[in-house]
Amino acid sequence: MQRHPVLIPLSQEHQRLLFVCRYLKNDAAAYEGFPLETNAKLAYIVKVFQEVMVPHIQKEEYLFEVCTGRHPEIDEIIKELIQEHQQISRMYSALTENTDLISAMDVLARSLEAHIRKEERVFFEKLQTELPEVLEAINWT
Repeated sequence: MQRHPVLIPLSQEHQRLLFVCRYLKNDAAAYEGFPLETNAKLAYIVKVFQEVMVPHIQKEEYLFEVCTGRHPEIDEIIKELIQEHQQISRMYSALTENTDLISAMDVLARSLEAHIRKEERVFFEKLQTELPEVLEAINWT
């Protein structure tokens, strides 16, 4: 299904975040211009979380707010996604406290990737079929 225009900016941010997930995994391949050194990866994830993830979550939370209470199945998905946002935020906050930073980044990357896939494949698809009128009323600017 083609993405609704209102969801396209979120999907584009998801694409950037999926790259971050691949980069942070233990078995990450070398990407030109992206060092594999642990502290460099940590600095990169901090930058991406501040510049991309925080505003992205704010947009999604607005989306959750305007969609809640309109469809029971969507409400259930939103509840799960909010819990995942909280879990991912806790993982991110705990990165610097973790003695095994490499494993902690790997777990964060895999959790974030699974979360993004659920939003794209389940939540966005359900919104487009069940609540198109809500999407039509959203203006991100």
